[in-house]
Amino acid sequence: MTVPDDQVLKQLLTTVEAIRADQHQLATQVEQLMHPAVETPKAHAASPTKVKPVTSASASLYPQRVILTSYPHQHGVQPVELNWGAKDAKERGPVVASRHVDSIKKRNAIGAYGGSYCVYRALATAIGDLNNDHRPNFDMTEPAFKVGPHPSWADPKKIVSLDPFGHMAPQLFKKEFDDGLDVRPTIALTKAHMTMVEMENLVKEKKLEVDGKIVVNERGDLAVSKGAVEPVWYLPGVAERFGIDEGLLRRALFEDTGGMYPELITRPDLKVYLPPIGGISIYVFGNPAYISDPTKKLTLRVHDECNGSDVFGSDICTCRPYLIYGIEECVKQAQQGGVGLIVYFRKEGRALGEVTKYLVYNARKRQAGGDTADHYFLRTECIAGVKDMRFQALMPDVLHWLGIQKIDRMMSMSNMKHDAIVDSGIPILERVPIPEEMIPEDSRVEIDAKIASGYFTTGEVMDDSQLAEVKGRDWEDIEH
Repeated sequence: MTVPDDQVLKQLLTTVEAIRADQHQLATQVEQLMHPAVETPKAHAASPTKVKPVTSASASLYPQRVILTSYPHQHGVQPVELNWGAKDAKERGPVVASRHVDSIKKRNAIGAYGGSYCVYRALATAIGDLNNDHRPNFDMTEPAFKVGPHPSWADPKKIVSLDPFGHMAPQLFKKEFDDGLDVRPTIALTKAHMTMVEMENLVKEKKLEVDGKIVVNERGDLAVSKGAVEPVWYLPGVAERFGIDEGLLRRALFEDTGGMYPELITRPDLKVYLPPIGGISIYVFGNPAYISDPTKKLTLRVHDECNGSDVFGSDICTCRPYLIYGIEECVKQAQQGGVGLIVYFRKEGRALGEVTKYLVYNARKRQAGGDTADHYFLRTECIAGVKDMRFQALMPDVLHWLGIQKIDRMMSMSNMKHDAIVDSGIPILERVPIPEEMIPEDSRVEIDAKIASGYFTTGEVMDDSQLAEVKGRDWEDIEH
């Protein structure tokens, strides 16, 4: 049975009016909580004094009326035009997510600048360390090396999770910024040196050559070009990438984050969302211009964050050893006239988070029979309900932003990363597994379980009975 269009429209209007009424009621309740009525005490008859009125700092920071959300065609709301996938920056338009007084009614994006750090900015404002109408001075902040534009920037199916013009926003939209529109960059590009003890050891072992350009000295310091990328999601494209409806995506992002951004529901006209999640770091070894040059060889490692191993050296996984190996091979590729690239995603614990990861460690070590490879994924699924939430579908976007046309050597065994990249149109010519001698003893459980589940290997793939024999260290072995 087909419902007439006018009936659907009436239902929608009724729903919107109900939301408006609820918003007004909630705003009133919030206002009462923030500004409770204070009864003025009576002065003592013998010593009359003046009682100072109780004031709230929020009255000077924010409007008296709490605005919980906005709606399309609301009075005064005029979003800046945004045409995702347009070839020209001016035609595309800036991404505006600021609530600055001169920009709040012109916002064309849901969320806030700064990724997950937007919460700290709010805290800084609340305690008075940051002026709530502060606008950055972007003088001398332009990119330290050139990226793009590339043809992929104009393909709305190739890039849906970052703003391809994000590193040039202050320059491209300077007039708009000077006119009062609070446009901010979501990508920054700079240059640096990096010092790692493993690189120093490789130099001492004559496995890395000091060339004065990439390996700059006997300490193994590396010259790098690097960038930081904050997520900017084009919701229709993200939904299509995952094969779901945009409405379902918006509803899930709203419902399952505690109703964090009501505009996901009330502003279907706003198609861009800045999620408060971790971003991406890129490290380039060699000439950054070579990344998009198909005549130059490219070595790549895509690495997902693992704080315990990457920073603190935990040996229960292969993350840091594989990262170090990736950097070594990237440096060698650059020294051979090509270019190396490390792409580092903030997806701690397979995007399940470090708390969940440590709970899984506890369960693995305490389960009957000990920490064995045949039960490696089971403990994660018991706690998190899923064994992996990194969902590599959006991962190739940064590669397309960099203009990559092929990958000569992929320093990864992940089938999910490989398939996502290849399916996005970038061929991988060679896959390079981590060398056996770099695998820590306690991480055999992880690597053998992953190989059995589909990870690339040039060696043996174990069956269930063999996996059951692969056992990690017991806690008793590490008592201090």
